[in-house]
Amino acid sequence: MDRVLRRCKRANLDQAIEENTRFEKMLTDEGALILKFWFHLSKDQQRKRLKALEKDPKTRWRVTDTDWERFKIYDRFRKVSEYFISQTSTPEAPWVIVEGFDHYYRSLTVGNQLLQTLRQRLAEKPAERPQVKAPPMLPRTEGKDVLSSLDLTQSLTKKKYAKELETWQGRLNLLTRHPKFKSKSVILVFEGQDAAGKGGAIRRVTSALDSRIYQGVPIAAPTEEERAQPYLWRFWRHIPRRGRFTIFDRSWYGRVLVERVEGFCSEADWMRAYGEINDFEMQLARNNSIVLKFWLQISKEEQLRRFKEREKIAFKRFKITEEDWRNRKRWDDYHKAVCDMAERTSTEVAPWTIVEANDKYFARIKVLRTIVRRIEAAL
Repeated sequence: MDRVLRRCKRANLDQAIEENTRFEKMLTDEGALILKFWFHLSKDQQRKRLKALEKDPKTRWRVTDTDWERFKIYDRFRKVSEYFISQTSTPEAPWVIVEGFDHYYRSLTVGNQLLQTLRQRLAEKPAERPQVKAPPMLPRTEGKDVLSSLDLTQSLTKKKYAKELETWQGRLNLLTRHPKFKSKSVILVFEGQDAAGKGGAIRRVTSALDSRIYQGVPIAAPTEEERAQPYLWRFWRHIPRRGRFTIFDRSWYGRVLVERVEGFCSEADWMRAYGEINDFEMQLARNNSIVLKFWLQISKEEQLRRFKEREKIAFKRFKITEEDWRNRKRWDDYHKAVCDMAERTSTEVAPWTIVEANDKYFARIKVLRTIVRRIEAAL
């Protein structure tokens, strides 16, 4: 309708069409069956329908001045619609054009199409997964990647940390009270190795926020309900409204990290996920969400020290599990997956911030400082 009413340019329409087509492709790749029905009325049929509705006292309320105003631009609406249908009818999600004047024909056509399509899907043998369409991963020179080049010796003294913490938490709190913040939402994504300090960094962020404006979402293995949906479904449900924060302790990046490394999805699935995630985050950014993504990196030696500390100290013992030790054995596999993730999903609208986290004080301040500066820039 925006294009019909000349509220957007042709380029904006084409961009929206491309985004919608990619979204539908992602759904069908995840196993969804999409049926799209376009109900058509000729100009004369629409005029008769509107007049009949107006004539009946029981249905007169359904016809407004807006309906007649839009009837006047029927030809323009049809022209735009024909273009839209031609561009969005794909092999994965084709349009079914239904003549809408006769309600018996209309209902039978839709019902029959639903029945036949569902029967066809149920009769099909499980299709082979789509071929990988992403460009191949390029080999790296050993030690020349985004993680290996980090300076993990960076640190802060306890005194300087306390001063910096007060400063950045105060600035963050003030930003959430800024009048322009009401038009924004903030999405924080925290990823990192086991024992890297994600929880501590998150607590320093939430300490600066009014508890009424944020939601923390810890991500564990998907439930049976979540496995039955496209993998992004369980994250869509937690996207914040404007003026709010959502903080993800692990996130949709599990598809290209743990699911890739542990073999929980096929290579085709995680290879196409890079593009799907970039599309998802682009949509968030275009709808006034500020997306910040943090990877907390520690050395293998520091992780071992923290694991042993957790085993030794009673009140920390619950934090260490057999799964943590098992994941540690696949350090190199996760290292490669993280580097690929950072290279393929660090975009202008949703860049990755790699946090040197051997020193927890330094890591927490870097996280807070990054959040404050991104929000300031957005406001």
